[in-house]
Amino acid sequence: MTDSVPAPWVDGLTIGRMLAATVERHGERDALVFPALGYRRTYREFHDDVLRAARGLSALGIVRGDHVAVWATNVPQWVVLQFAAAEIGAVLVTINPAYRPFELKYVLAQCDAKALFLVDRFKSSDYFAMLAEVCPEAPTARGGELRSAEFPKLRTIVALRGTPPPGVLDWNDMPTDGEARTIDLAALEAELDPADPINIQYTSGTTGFPKAATLSHRNLLLNAYYVGEAQQLSAHDRICIPVPFYHCFGCVLGTLCAAVHGAAMIVPADSFHPAATLDAVESERATALYGVPTMFIAQLQDPSFAGRDLSSLRTGIMAGSPCPIEVMRNVIDRMGARQLTIAYGQTEASPVITQTRTDDPIELRVETVGRPLPGFEVKVVDPATGEALPDERQGELCARGHGVMLGYYRDPQATAAAIDAEGWLHTGDLAVRRPDGYYHITGRIKDMVIRGGENIYPREIEEFLFRHPAVEQAAVVGVPDPKFGEELCAWIKLKSGATATDEEIRTYVKGGMAHYKVPRYVRFVSAFPQTVTGKIQKFKIRDEMIADL
Repeated sequence: MTDSVPAPWVDGLTIGRMLAATVERHGERDALVFPALGYRRTYREFHDDVLRAARGLSALGIVRGDHVAVWATNVPQWVVLQFAAAEIGAVLVTINPAYRPFELKYVLAQCDAKALFLVDRFKSSDYFAMLAEVCPEAPTARGGELRSAEFPKLRTIVALRGTPPPGVLDWNDMPTDGEARTIDLAALEAELDPADPINIQYTSGTTGFPKAATLSHRNLLLNAYYVGEAQQLSAHDRICIPVPFYHCFGCVLGTLCAAVHGAAMIVPADSFHPAATLDAVESERATALYGVPTMFIAQLQDPSFAGRDLSSLRTGIMAGSPCPIEVMRNVIDRMGARQLTIAYGQTEASPVITQTRTDDPIELRVETVGRPLPGFEVKVVDPATGEALPDERQGELCARGHGVMLGYYRDPQATAAAIDAEGWLHTGDLAVRRPDGYYHITGRIKDMVIRGGENIYPREIEEFLFRHPAVEQAAVVGVPDPKFGEELCAWIKLKSGATATDEEIRTYVKGGMAHYKVPRYVRFVSAFPQTVTGKIQKFKIRDEMIADL
């Protein structure tokens, strides 16, 4: 099945050239809006901010290929920095704002950052204090010149928000410093190549240490273009972005996708809050809304939902985990996003590989993750032999095309394990291709549970549990067992006001699935351990169950 989409005008451009072209076309339209902060910029005003920040970065001695790390929540300066770094060819390294000192230390050392940009605090986290813990030399830095034994390449630390402590520069002072010098940004930009690395994103870390996926201008711009085309985005659209910027969902499908299509970026808050997201959709007349299923569920269940005017909503993206059909129906019927799309991918693919389209029936949007984006080849292979499998046979999903990363930074061994000699990215996800060309994700290879010699894929059981009228969310893992090798454990969050017992859940599964797929252990929980992007961290569930059992 092919898509009749126009040739991508962004192919062959850098992010800086793309933004300049968008300003020429849509300069007076809204570019970036933080309604709760009273912050609003047109594309022309936003571009001016970006160029000032780019000069500031250059004045700090940052040049093409240098790594600039950002450790912050969703604030306006984050987006300006993203485009400013791209303007001069610096590689933006996005750091999870949930990271604690141990994780920050690992990432800063691994990514070779020359500069670090951070916020002052978020909730109970004091970022300045955590930085001082891992980099005790920071408070003694003078004039932005840091010397650290632990991080030999790190020279400058800049506060995006708050009063900076000694040794840390203020974001508001940096552009002024840059303006004092005559920096020819056009000459710098002319040297850049669309194939240059421009972004390092750390994989979510649901298992083990995160790896640093390195992405190019072309990787990101083509993904942003085609993902927007699948939503039929135009300059008349206004995208509500409650997902974190540090993740591809925020800074590719959100900010870059908006800029490529001339759409407005509407950012509700520095992190996800259901009421703030609904406020932003309503007050700014958002036409598109992004999120993982848990975010949509939280908005639908928010006490303020009733009476909201969300009639502007048309489309958007739900991604990150399977969407229960009841949730999709509610998003369509109660929120009005009748053309909501489902996207699938991973950071290593920039990130989207497959996506449903706006006119797909609801069944395709909950039973599949769509069909490949133009320019992507997808195949399903036998994980053991690598042999390509026919339709309706389960195997590992592999992808090849414009979105495949350049590699993992400073990790050639992991890169070779992820991308084979023919350029195929091995996702580690199990999938089935249907005869109509749509793909169904059936689980993770590493999640497979082997119980008494039977291979069990937790995703299948989770999707069955989602159909239970009392179940809002479910996660299934394997735990060690002396008799069967592994046993199944289901963590279940019930819908508000619903009740169920562990025996009722087991009876329900027994009535629809093979006996060996019935969870031995059932635990009812109010929340799941999750990444910032809403992915359930199954290794934490497994560890807790092992400790309890």
